[in-house]
Amino acid sequence: MKTIIEPFKIKSVEQIKFTTEEDRKKILKKAFYNPFMIPAEDVLIDLLTDSGTSAMSSKQWAGVMDGDESYAGSKSYFRFEEVTQKIFGFKHIIPVHQGRAAERILSAAVLSQVDEAGRFIVNGKGKFIPNNNHFDTTRANIEFNGAEAVDLVIEEGKHPSVQHPFKGNMDIEKLDNYIAMVGKENVPLCMTTITNNTGGGQPVSMENIRLTGKICKKYGIPFFIDACRFAENAYFIKLREKGYENKSILEIAKEMFSYADGCTMSAKKDAFANIGGFLAMNNEVLYDECRNLLIITEGFETYGGLAGRDLEAIAQGLEEILDEHYLQYRIRSTAYLGEKISKGGVPIIQPPGGHAIYVDAKALLPHIPVEQYPGQAFVCELYISGGIRAVEIGSVMFGKYDSHGKLIPAEMELVRLAIPRRVYTQSHIDYVAEVILEIYKKRKEIKGYKIVEEPKFLRHFTSKFAPV
Repeated sequence: MKTIIEPFKIKSVEQIKFTTEEDRKKILKKAFYNPFMIPAEDVLIDLLTDSGTSAMSSKQWAGVMDGDESYAGSKSYFRFEEVTQKIFGFKHIIPVHQGRAAERILSAAVLSQVDEAGRFIVNGKGKFIPNNNHFDTTRANIEFNGAEAVDLVIEEGKHPSVQHPFKGNMDIEKLDNYIAMVGKENVPLCMTTITNNTGGGQPVSMENIRLTGKICKKYGIPFFIDACRFAENAYFIKLREKGYENKSILEIAKEMFSYADGCTMSAKKDAFANIGGFLAMNNEVLYDECRNLLIITEGFETYGGLAGRDLEAIAQGLEEILDEHYLQYRIRSTAYLGEKISKGGVPIIQPPGGHAIYVDAKALLPHIPVEQYPGQAFVCELYISGGIRAVEIGSVMFGKYDSHGKLIPAEMELVRLAIPRRVYTQSHIDYVAEVILEIYKKRKEIKGYKIVEEPKFLRHFTSKFAPV
């Protein structure tokens, strides 16, 4: 078998800081046992997120220097528009400072109405937005506006150990039945996230995207794709779906988006950029609504809260992500970590996803009840044992409370090890595997955590914890 190597050379390096276990215990306590509050310089290997953490290429940095900083109509915008239209195919491209801004604008636009006094108000009460799985900011933007974010992933996607080539798929039958049940007039938007971040970075098949679009068209509901990892999803389709093995990533991407009415994208993922994103669509009326909201809150439509240099970096990154040699390396190197730790007994979501390995904390730490957040316990142990920062994706991130204040847990208790693009070498990943396998040996000694302070929305970012 041919060895897969990094399809790039390293041109610049950044020093990382080493700490002792005693140091890390004090740092974690000071951060209230929340990895988001740990200073980055005190992290050895940072797997908190793959968002905005990529190493940009020399051509991207050259674009930074070439960026046109004109307020309106900069040449950098027109290059950005040309590249995004080539890949995604939508008529209207609205730049934003990151993906959640696109989600906020889109959710406000589709949930808006004009009251009797002619005032624009956003009120999503009684409205429902289905998805395979909403990720944290998508869900928060929908629920902040009063609507309900509904997850309709296939059954296989809810079980970490079950093998399926496209565990991110929408349950088509459930989607059809759900829309019929609540009424199409109460579903202003349907989404699909590719790859499915909440469900383990799992891909969505072309057939599933096509059928989701068909259901939405049947009911006259706009269908949008959360596209931040579109190229990784396209590569999985090339590897796993019959009829696509000889198609290019660009051809596959163009077909995926041909079944949708628009998309949101955080360019901080598959475009390798450190900031930025966009909202794209074909509908003129919706575009006018979104553009007005953009100008009020983000900036003029040809910069959208970004500098011209950011638009250049995104455009260049979108061209680079189409390289199949890179995607082969990306998917294989992620699987490498998953295979190493799963062979040692660590339960993970199978098969490994594209951008991250997801440890099944519920199976790893069965002695810790969900009310004591086993995922958070594992995250804390990762930092203490090895200086590795990761994030809980379970009942801290997605848990809710019933009317009596009792926790309604998430369907899965996961820990995501998100691998930044073009940042870490194999020896870094080998170190991560060694730390995890050492933790596995002492897993029965790990204790749970409780929340001592939390906000109403997106609590995982700023909640404070204490050991039980």
